[in-house]
Amino acid sequence: MKRINVDIIVGTRPNFMKAAAIFSVPHTFNNLYLRLIHTGQHYDAEMVDIFFEQFKLPAPVCCLEVGSGTHAVQTGEIMKRYEQWVQNNRPDLCLVVGDVNSTAACAIVCAKERIRLGHVEAGLRSFDRSMPEEINRIITDSIAELLFASEPSAVQNLRREGHGSYIYFVGNVMIDTLFRMRPQVELLSMHRNFGLKKKGYAFVTLHRPSNVDDPHSLKEVCEQLKYLSERMPVVFPIHPRTRKYLQLNGWEEKFSAMAGFHLLDPIGYLESLSLVLDSQLVITDSGGLQEETTVLNIPCLTFRDNTERPITIEQGTNTLIKRNWNLFRECLERIERGTYLQSDTRIPLWDGHAAERILKICSEQ
Repeated sequence: MKRINVDIIVGTRPNFMKAAAIFSVPHTFNNLYLRLIHTGQHYDAEMVDIFFEQFKLPAPVCCLEVGSGTHAVQTGEIMKRYEQWVQNNRPDLCLVVGDVNSTAACAIVCAKERIRLGHVEAGLRSFDRSMPEEINRIITDSIAELLFASEPSAVQNLRREGHGSYIYFVGNVMIDTLFRMRPQVELLSMHRNFGLKKKGYAFVTLHRPSNVDDPHSLKEVCEQLKYLSERMPVVFPIHPRTRKYLQLNGWEEKFSAMAGFHLLDPIGYLESLSLVLDSQLVITDSGGLQEETTVLNIPCLTFRDNTERPITIEQGTNTLIKRNWNLFRECLERIERGTYLQSDTRIPLWDGHAAERILKICSEQ
């Protein structure tokens, strides 16, 4: 049986969660040799090192060490460095995950070098091209030869765009990792570290430019978090770029002075999921958290105008706030009353076996 060398590309925190699902599949597919490539798009030790430890990921066979920069600079540097790796260590197949610059950059290299490319989480669309992630998704799907979709709407999007028999509905690798790690998470009870009651606090993550870069937008968001903190305790792990803008606009100091407002440095996956699991609600602009809260049946209020994960809206666990702060406050009241619409319906193929399906397909190429 021919050995298939498969490069798995990671660059940011969400990528590690998805790659972890792939590397955790038992060694059933003996013809696959998986090689972890870390582009270094996220390079802060607080943001990355703990993920290798918690997920028991193998050491990368290659670290591109691209670091930060504008979208163009970062994408170009990843392309240059991954191209060199490919020319010296040619893979038979490359798997890119998600929608970050590392995803699109390595996808383009594979297209130029005639290397088969698979995209994990293909077909997700926000239909908002002002989002860099949307551009990365469209570019990657347009050149990938294996499109691994996580939800039915993604399959529909890909078919609408003219993709054919190489679309595979496999499920959600993020949820694979959630299921695998949940027993460890349930032992943590992280909320106790802050003197909080189970289901008695809100968990917040915000990092998108539309929420934090512009002082006016940031002020609106922070005023709503202030209102929230007057109703219940808030736990807010701060992304480094979010902290930068909170500091510049004086909000870090204000939040720190508020009773019941817990500002944290970046935390690991296990700690984060523990705080999500025991929260009363989640406020986020993250795509992954929309999915995780849907599976956990936890109310999620998303501070965005759109989502590339519409199934979370359909399930009734997630609401797009769209800067409608009256809607935000109405949702808070419904959550507190216990009347916020939720669902126990299982999403097809979100069963913990998505990565296994992906590797089976890869092994047959």
